[in-house]
Parts: sequence; C-alpha cells; structure tokens
Amino acid sequence: MAVEIIMPKLGMSMKEGTIVEWHKAKGESVKKGEPVVSISSEKIENEVEAPADGELIGVSAEVDEVVAVGKPIGFIGEPGEQIPEPGSGDAAGETQPEKETAPEQIRQAPKPESPPPAAGKKRASPAAKKLARQKGIDIETVVGTGPGGRVTKEDVLQAAEKDTGTELSPQTVSAPPQIETSQAAGSTSSQEPVKKELKGIRKVIADRMHDSIRNTAQLTIMKHADVTKLMAFRKELNADLATDEESVKVSVTDLLARAVTKALLEHPNMNSALKEREGTIYEYGHVHLGIAAANDKGLVVPVLFNVQDQSLKDISAAIRSLGEKARDGSLSSEEMAGSTFTVTNLGASGISFFTPVLNPPETGILGVGATEETLAFSEKGDVVARKKLPLSLTFDHRVVDGEPASRFLNTVIAYLEHPYRLLI
Repeated sequence: MAVEIIMPKLGMSMKEGTIVEWHKAKGESVKKGEPVVSISSEKIENEVEAPADGELIGVSAEVDEVVAVGKPIGFIGEPGEQIPEPGSGDAAGETQPEKETAPEQIRQAPKPESPPPAAGKKRASPAAKKLARQKGIDIETVVGTGPGGRVTKEDVLQAAEKDTGTELSPQTVSAPPQIETSQAAGSTSSQEPVKKELKGIRKVIADRMHDSIRNTAQLTIMKHADVTKLMAFRKELNADLATDEESVKVSVTDLLARAVTKALLEHPNMNSALKEREGTIYEYGHVHLGIAAANDKGLVVPVLFNVQDQSLKDISAAIRSLGEKARDGSLSSEEMAGSTFTVTNLGASGISFFTPVLNPPETGILGVGATEETLAFSEKGDVVARKKLPLSLTFDHRVVDGEPASRFLNTVIAYLEHPYRLLI
C-alpha cells in the first residue's frame, strides 16, 4: 500500500508550506528516514524524511507549489504501484493527516543536551546533508564536531578537502565561476553567468524587504558610543563569572540587548507598531527583542520574549541558545514571530555604519557595527585610547520623529557608556 508524504506542521501558526526542492525523482528508491523533499514556511526551511522504504512513485506538489498542512505532497510505494486516487483511502495515513506531522519526519537540529544518536545513524544539519550529497560524500563517514557529535557543513567541507586534496571553504563552494573582464573590447567571455532562481527563503526575504521599504517611511540616524568602560566592565564581569560552575560568559551582544531593553521601557514610542489598516499605533509594555542572525540560507530573526523580566545571565543564555538554533536552521516559527524591536549586528564583517531595514510592523531597528580603536583627548587634555561602537538606528518616521528617536538612541548610548547601570 502506498504511503503518503504529508506536508508537516513546522509551528503552531503554520497553515501551509511551499515545496522548495525534491531530493528524489519519481522512480528513485528511498529509505525510511532519508531526506526526500525540502519545504519552507515563512523563514523556516526543513527537510522532510521518507516515512517508509520503497520507491517515490509520484509527487502531487511541484517546486514552488503551496500546500496546506496535512495534505499529501508525494507517495512512496512498490515499483509499478499506482498513485491512489484522492479520497480513495488506499494511501496509508490519509485518514490521519495530523499524525504525519510527527517530529521524526522533520529534519530538525537537536538541542545541545540531546542524547547521542542511535548507532548506525549519524546526526547532521540539513545544510551538511545537502552539501554531502553534492560532493558525493557518505555522511556516515564524516566525523561530526557539533553538539553531540552532529555533523556540520564545515565537517563536510573538511572531509571533501581530504578526499580531493584541495582546500575548501563555504565561500569557494558556492562562488560562481569568475567571468573574464580583461579581454579585448568587443570580445565576449566563453563562460555563461550563473543563474539562480529566486525561491524559498530567499524569495520570502526579498518580498519582505521590498514591502518594508515600500510601505514605511524609513530614516536612519547614526552615532558612536564610547564603549571603553563597557569593555573593561565585561572583562571584569567575565573574570568573576569564570568561577561559576555554569561557566557563564557575557558577550557585547548580551550587554547591548540589556541596554536596548532598558531604553525601550523609557521610550515606549520606539517599542511600538503601526497597524495601518486600523489607523492605530500600539505601544507595548513588554519587550520582545529580535536578534537578527544569518545562516547559510539567509537572514532570520529569533526573538527574546519578555526580555524586560530577564536577568543579564538569562539574556546571555537565551541569545546563545537561539544563535545555535539559527545556525542549524532549527528555529520554529513561534521563535521568530512577535518581536517589538530588532537588533542587527554587522560588526563581525568589519562594517561601521549602515542602514538596516525595518522588520515590519516594528517602529525601529538598531544596527551595530564593528568596534573601532580611536584616540581622543581626556578632560585633562591628554591623548587617550578609546573604543567606539558605531550604532545605526532606523525608524519609521510615520510613527516617530527624528528628535524623539534621537533621544532613544542617546539613552541606549548612555547605558553603554555607564555599564554598571545595566545591573540596576
């Protein structure tokens, strides 16, 4: 009897999903637990595993097609078996669609504390499995360095390097061939440009960014924060925490999240959303802080909920946990919805000031650049070293004017320049 591959429910709010890629073609054999199709909803993309051994005898949803949760998207059966007619009841699982959304069918990243996988089945991130298939590498032979021995994309790259003797990196794997530009005028390159279809998460991001620019009045203001004291404070704090059994280590992002949260409570007009259809501005008494993070598929924004009630230690633990999930692609839709303000950081890329794009319907987003070493005059006229942090605040001018937005940014800076106030 044919077994249905069901569109899974990736989150409580998910109603439908989009087919991103079929990893198997019609007629190919599949094994239970093997990734057979990638699907996406909002900014989440996951691989769906085959629910049984057999052959992919047909698909009922093509790439880019949107399918409701619980509906069949493909069928696994014996060679030569026909796809059952809709409503015939011949396909296993047709009468119990919700059952097919069980966690084992969705390729989710395990939490760090998860027990080791059963013998004979190696855990690996979706990106690692996809790259392994492209490189023709058996994932079972790759040594995993992730949590619990999980195979990461970097592990597959290392394995590929050993097989070929050529140094590989994520950048060189995905980089398109270079087109020769130094040829004589009038001549053309023999290499065609690489064409990539805009689909999946990339299309979701493209649509949302375009809608954000088109439907809001965005303005960005910029200013440095002197974080010399903050860096010294962080160093001293982490030295004290090193004796803690839990080995907590506070990052600049943790301190920044605390500073932004305290500033938002003082400036609720920045912790707000304009519901244009209602003609209403909502100012929130709670802070759900989005922390933008990049993975190999694009940009995601996991959310710290009710961060105003959390200690610095809690904030640090939550950011680490969400960051790990963001990198592994295991965030749920609930963990990326409901933010009231967002922070995005390009400091690791060496960027100073930039113009972050609003995450609608939020009123503001704070961009953080790379810390800069500078020289300045002290009150006594001496030349002293200073550490400056570039901050870029984009806000919706329909909701907030430049002067109150500037007051908010100055409050954030005041907390960063007087770090002990973050503990109050």
